[in-house]
Amino acid sequence: MARNSEREYDVVLLGATGFTGALTAEYLARAATGADANGVAPTRLALAGRNMEKLRALTERLGVELPLVHADVEDAASLRALAESARVVATTVGPYIRYGEPLVAACAAAGTDYADLTGEPEFVDQMYVRHHAAAVRSGARLVHCCGFDSIPHDLGALFTVQQLPAGVPLQLDGFVRAGARFSGGTLDSALTAFSRLRSSARVAGERRKLEGRGDDGRRVHGARTVPRHVGGAIGWALPLPTIDPQVVLRSARALDRYGPDFTYGHYAAVKRLPVAVGAGVALPALVAAAQLGPVRNALRSRLGSGEGPSEAERARSWFKVRFVGVAGGGDGAGDAASARVTCEVAGGDPGYTETAKMLSESALCLAHDELPEISGQTTTAVAMGDALRRRLERAGMTFRVL
Repeated sequence: MARNSEREYDVVLLGATGFTGALTAEYLARAATGADANGVAPTRLALAGRNMEKLRALTERLGVELPLVHADVEDAASLRALAESARVVATTVGPYIRYGEPLVAACAAAGTDYADLTGEPEFVDQMYVRHHAAAVRSGARLVHCCGFDSIPHDLGALFTVQQLPAGVPLQLDGFVRAGARFSGGTLDSALTAFSRLRSSARVAGERRKLEGRGDDGRRVHGARTVPRHVGGAIGWALPLPTIDPQVVLRSARALDRYGPDFTYGHYAAVKRLPVAVGAGVALPALVAAAQLGPVRNALRSRLGSGEGPSEAERARSWFKVRFVGVAGGGDGAGDAASARVTCEVAGGDPGYTETAKMLSESALCLAHDELPEISGQTTTAVAMGDALRRRLERAGMTFRVL
């Protein structure tokens, strides 16, 4: 908790004038004007960006007075000064593969904790290759994927594992259901990631070479996922090729609690067969379209950056992630080492309201809570784990055993 306590600010938010950024600023502003849900004293918060006029307009709309810091992702000196002034920097400026690296580099050099909302595998791997070692030396914690990608899945998997016996093989499947719509920024990030699949594979290979193979004898691997009918509350399960299973598996490799042999499968849960078939056709079509520049730009233009669902639409939105875990290498029946458990993580609007909450609570957790002494690029489960889960539960998200 004493990390960088001499810094001017506890938390600085970069990108506060964007759609998700403004929601995050509004959430954090409540922590800056009074004790947070954990009883922590008011947070020394600042908002940062390149357009000071827009930042001032935002604070006026929020009805708060906050320090404003000029910072531009194309101005390395401004990002260096920003990182050196803060204990934690949170950023909503994406696509991260296009705009994110200068801030990661500044935080890694300054020993400043960093949190973002990326769901871009290439960016996460590239930041590991280029800046993990520097962050280890400086003591910075670089925590990517602090929104719907991938907190419900990462912390939900950890929560489910904690309900199962320790020291035995574990098989875990996650099934995602949501009712919401995308903003322009999310669409832009997805199209950018789909258009860079070859580059992403190359960077992933570079990361694997640097990480090497673990020598502790444990096995952690992704399940071979195929479309299948599960029935019950899940319906049809479709393999979901997001960054979320990568994050879950990285947490499993870092934490012995996931057992000697851990397998994870990640799926979208779809109730009706026609919807499942349509989704199975639509995703490959979108990936193919993203390879063509003119088509990609046309899709981007359909929903501009900074646009997103209305407050009423967000109020109707929701998500549920169900986890089915089996211990002992069997079906969960039989000897004492075997067990089966079903857990669920649930909340409101996943892409914006809850994502703003998750990024905000991640930044506050890094700034104020007693956490493991680790550094370098890490995951939310490893860096914050139960401390962050408790914060999110107090903020309205649910983690429960069914």
